Amino acid sequence: MPDITDAPPPVVRDDLARLDSRLAHVPARAGDNLLIATWNIRAFGDLTSKWASAAGDSPRRDLHAGVLIAEILSRFDVIAVQEVKANLRALRHVLKRLGPEYGFLLTDVTLGDPGNGERLAFLFDTRRVRPSGLACELVVPEIGDPNHAIPVNRLQRQFARTPYAVSFLRGDKTFVLVTLHVNYGGSPADRVGELAGIARWLRNWAERMDDYGQNLICMGDFNIDRRGDPLWQAFTSTGLTPAPGLERFPRTLFSSLEKPDLKSFYDQIAWFETVRGRPYLTLDFRASGHVDFQGAVLTDLDRNQLSWRMSDHYPLWVEFGV
Repeated sequence: MPDITDAPPPVVRDDLARLDSRLAHVPARAGDNLLIATWNIRAFGDLTSKWASAAGDSPRRDLHAGVLIAEILSRFDVIAVQEVKANLRALRHVLKRLGPEYGFLLTDVTLGDPGNGERLAFLFDTRRVRPSGLACELVVPEIGDPNHAIPVNRLQRQFARTPYAVSFLRGDKTFVLVTLHVNYGGSPADRVGELAGIARWLRNWAERMDDYGQNLICMGDFNIDRRGDPLWQAFTSTGLTPAPGLERFPRTLFSSLEKPDLKSFYDQIAWFETVRGRPYLTLDFRASGHVDFQGAVLTDLDRNQLSWRMSDHYPLWVEFGV
């Protein structure tokens, strides 16, 4: 049986070469920079242990796709991953390809239909960053927050998939990453309360952390349909500011099929520019971007087939100076 650490076949090496050209715009990880990314990897669960899965194999994600996913992840210091499933075979193969220097932290499986059997995860290069102690899930107080972070009955239930926060150190800088996957629901209106509740909770947390010089950065799949709509307004209602420049980049493989005014903004990386009237981040923002793998890898597949091998979402990334 082939192993993901084996020398890949020529077709995989060709895809890696083309993917490398798409990754050329991602800054090198060197000096004082910090590269963080977020990626909703579609149904990131099982994997068929073949270089090329065949009709009848389930899942169709194979070692070929695993190597390509690992190559993208290897360009970043910390990656928030959404849609990790109960079955961790694909994740474990990818980590094996990345090497022993990479660690991971993840939640348990979220049960129930709205949770979709998903986990939230962080992958990180231990040569560049290390966890600094905090790992928690965002839970809404049953009786409301005494500081009015979330008023009583603002949410009629807990979040479908509770956001996951982990603190990291890069040099002497602490940063807290919060990743989430907002429940899509039956309509956009179903997401407004959850987005508003998350935004208000994060603002309150940022204000509490401000005294300690920490950096709170929120990232993941917010399922925002488009800039300026009620979902966007709920997301930005407490001052969350998307990373500069990300508005230029499509979020999904299917974005090019949509009308420009319906371009999705599902995935985001955001933070508070100011808290209590003063600049909040001690990290120095430098650049942002995405990784468009469509047309570079697995070119014999249509969009839907590609989405089940790689993902239906593109990775987003930001670079900071520390």
